[in-house]
Amino acid sequence: APPRAEKMAAATGRAAGAAPKGYTALAVKFSKRQRSPHCLLVKEHQVREGADTAHPPRRTLFVLNVPPYCDPDSLSRLFSRCGHVQSVDICGKRESGEKKDKLTSKFFDQKTPKGFQVAYVVFRKPAAVQAAKALSQEGPLLISTENHPVKTGISKWIASYEASIVDPKELKAEVDAYMQDYDKKMAEEEAKAAKEEGVPDEEGWVKVTRKGRKPGLPRTEAANLRLLEREKQKRARKELLNFYAWQHREAKREHIAQLRKKFEEDKQRIALMRAQRKFRPY
Repeated sequence: APPRAEKMAAATGRAAGAAPKGYTALAVKFSKRQRSPHCLLVKEHQVREGADTAHPPRRTLFVLNVPPYCDPDSLSRLFSRCGHVQSVDICGKRESGEKKDKLTSKFFDQKTPKGFQVAYVVFRKPAAVQAAKALSQEGPLLISTENHPVKTGISKWIASYEASIVDPKELKAEVDAYMQDYDKKMAEEEAKAAKEEGVPDEEGWVKVTRKGRKPGLPRTEAANLRLLEREKQKRARKELLNFYAWQHREAKREHIAQLRKKFEEDKQRIALMRAQRKFRPY
């Protein structure tokens, strides 16, 4: 078959519920009113032992093609029938197996993924992962139910707006805690640098820093303003001086005239000094 026909056949199989190699397709619906189901592609999350502590192997289900209306709570309720769900992590793209520091800030560096996403569902027991893959034998699963409706449209926008309002007290507490940790870290680094100062390394080299006996004083705001003003005046003089060619010629002529005038004055002064140098023994 030609390449175009192969692509059309693959797309038709994907729509009918076929899954790529290694994945299992789970049919889900947003609600009962939705006619066509949506396919979630799931498989067991495989990574080196100890490489990803947040998503441990054999207990983590990797979910692909997660629609935008799915949040961690809805996915947790969806897979809770398979076993106890410890955590659900939704992100914009698949994470590498390398160990990364998680963001603990509530107000800063919070990025909301857009479009279809991927999710990591961590169960308490490994058997729950196999039970989740076996859900493909059942009918379409419902994301939004009467007991647990999923907000969409204007209600979702209102909820997101209300959640974006910052509490000043919580923000101040987080900023103060961050600054305390930063000051503590800087103090430890300075103490370590002071301890290692002047101590040779394994090859006998001594690290020389810019800090000497009289370290430079930090510039104040007034000193910076004076420096900027001087630079501005210097730049203005340089730009306006001898702007035209005739100004440059006139400046040269004036400079030569001043030199000649000074030369004549020096000749007269030398002649006067010579006239005053008479020998007077008595």
